[in-house]
Amino acid sequence: MYKKTHLFFWFFLTVLLLSACASNEIKSKHPAARFFYPILDEPKIYVYRDMIGGLEEQFHRVYAVKDHLGYHVVVERYASDGRILEALNFNVDSLDIQDHMVVNRNQKKTQAAVYKTTYFPWKGSDETWFATKFEGVLDSTLILQELKRKQDSDHVFIEVMGAERQCIKYRDLTKFTLINPFAKTEKKLEIVSSTYYAEGVGLVEWKGSGNKVHFRLEQIMDQSEWVKFIRP
Repeated sequence: MYKKTHLFFWFFLTVLLLSACASNEIKSKHPAARFFYPILDEPKIYVYRDMIGGLEEQFHRVYAVKDHLGYHVVVERYASDGRILEALNFNVDSLDIQDHMVVNRNQKKTQAAVYKTTYFPWKGSDETWFATKFEGVLDSTLILQELKRKQDSDHVFIEVMGAERQCIKYRDLTKFTLINPFAKTEKKLEIVSSTYYAEGVGLVEWKGSGNKVHFRLEQIMDQSEWVKFIRP
């Protein structure tokens, strides 16, 4: 009798724990959510290698938080020397941009003005529009950055850290308008690139036209590894 009661207790406890985990599972309404970053309790650091030069690296620190606006994922971008450059705050439900932070020329974190928030197309025919304005990193120039993105394909298989994964491929048109408020002049620059997001991983590769820019995911580090890595 004792054994039956004991087994029943552990069975009931297991079911209860599984139910609790299921009820706390964070789900997005966006159809491309399975190609977005996993929603994890602990931060992960994505290490991207420059495939052209070979020496340059980028680090993206990805973590999930919850506040009065609900669940969202923050992606912090760092230079190869460990300096933070910017951070994008994604709403988990829509995958839209909630906030954009940029480090200015004085190495201070500044809040960018976000005018357009869509980042991932909901349908294959959609074009998203993300627009943000922030201080320049070299002088007093203001920069208006616009990203217009279309889905190129959702059945692309590429190698990601030694394993083949299905990806969504996007065609990105990024426009930069450099505004000098004192001289009242503007300078425009356009960049066309391809961006790949892998199922269960997130951003894994991006490359510009003309073979000028090409970064690929090399490894994913835990927070503890990252701290040791950037510590002088």
